[in-house]
Amino acid sequence: MIRVATAGEDGPAAAGVERARGLLRRLVDHPLPWLLPTLAALAVFQLYPLFEAVRLSLTDEVLTATGTEFVGLQNYVDLFTSIGFRRMVVVTAVFAVSSIVLHTLFGLILALAIDYGVRRGLRGHLTTRVSVLLAWIVPGIIIGLIWKVMLVESQLGAINYLLGQVGVGPVPFRSNPALALVSTIVAGTWRGTAFAMIMIYGGLQRIPQRLYEAARVDGAGRWARFRHVTVPQLKPVLFVTVVLVTIYALNTFDLIFALTNGGPGRATEVFALFMYRKAFSEYALGEGAAVAVVLLGVNLLLTAVYLYAFDIGDEI
Repeated sequence: MIRVATAGEDGPAAAGVERARGLLRRLVDHPLPWLLPTLAALAVFQLYPLFEAVRLSLTDEVLTATGTEFVGLQNYVDLFTSIGFRRMVVVTAVFAVSSIVLHTLFGLILALAIDYGVRRGLRGHLTTRVSVLLAWIVPGIIIGLIWKVMLVESQLGAINYLLGQVGVGPVPFRSNPALALVSTIVAGTWRGTAFAMIMIYGGLQRIPQRLYEAARVDGAGRWARFRHVTVPQLKPVLFVTVVLVTIYALNTFDLIFALTNGGPGRATEVFALFMYRKAFSEYALGEGAAVAVVLLGVNLLLTAVYLYAFDIGDEI
């Protein structure tokens, strides 16, 4: 009788242990417990600041005042009707479009050249990759200071010194509004090309060689192979590269801050620098947050445009 009672008591306990083990196995196999830390970090460091920025953009909050009032869309109306904002948008558009085209173009050329060198066993491809990557590793604020020293508008500046050797200069690289914008584009391209090169070079490595061999058998030349094999295979990588380069260009702050500080006047003032001045120079947190929300909207809009233009919905 005692043995039967014990067996009867152990039966439900064993079943409970098995159910607990089964539940534990399902939890371990389910992706949610593994994603929870990442989701929590995103909520704290991404979603909360986003909602807080949207909330601030609907108020007249000023860093030097204690009271805050809800003003609705007034900050956005003031921005879009501001001459300074419209001028800044034009400067940002010129800088961003030039950066996107030059980063992607030079990154593609460098990636193709390095890929060709690696496949042919040529010397110097490793040195080339390291040299290009050094520009990306160095922080943007340092790059801006380096170019600022190089572009000193006297014979003390490296570039003006070289130009002086051929009877040109000194050139007002930073005091002339047009040349100052060109200087920021060149400095940004010098730094950002490395990122595009890395992305595109990685994409080139995943293209099967049998496609090129089949194209050669069909009599396709180099240009035909590039157009009908390389470019279609690189479309997903080019999409990601262009999106990230666009975000980088639209959010560039450190390099321009160190190189020109938005000057002369406001000839090189871009979105991020405009937002910084609104929030931390004029202490208008509400208006600065409105600029940040507009910048986010521009990034999302351009990403949607790229997604439509590249037509890779089935590939990502």
